[in-house]
Amino acid sequence: NYYNTKRIKLTLKGLSPVQYRTQSLT
Repeated sequence: NYYNTKRIKLTLKGLSPVQYRTQSLT
């Protein structure tokens, strides 16, 4: 999903790589 990818990139700005990895697994 292109839209979902955009949201993930925006989320990266507020999350650390570790938190991002946890979110992506969810």
